[in-house]
Amino acid sequence: QVQLVESGGGLVQAGGSLRLSCAASARTFNRLHMGWFRQAPGKERDFVGRISWSGGTTEYADSVKGRFTISRDNIKNMLYLQMNSLQPEDTAVYFCAAATLWVAGGTSVRHFNYWGQGTQVTVSS
Repeated sequence: QVQLVESGGGLVQAGGSLRLSCAASARTFNRLHMGWFRQAPGKERDFVGRISWSGGTTEYADSVKGRFTISRDNIKNMLYLQMNSLQPEDTAVYFCAAATLWVAGGTSVRHFNYWGQGTQVTVSS
């Protein structure tokens, strides 16, 4: 069983930064590929980025490329999302997710097996 708990959300002004964290309970964390998704009110849950089990491969949505960075610490069982140059359109609930398989093009919700409860990020203009 994998439990994921996000933290670090909050209110920030446009142009600011936030760092989200995701604590994983899994003893096999270092075998899981991890991802971040976000969901704005009334919209679908969208892919933000993902990172392979080793941290050697990352992939980002075009909308956040160059502004957001995913990293992980396999010793601490932690996943991070550093968000810079935040804009109001980044406002959403951000979810941490874990996948047992790395699938080419696997950036949809159905490719991830475990989910956290989410943390709210609000960017004011």
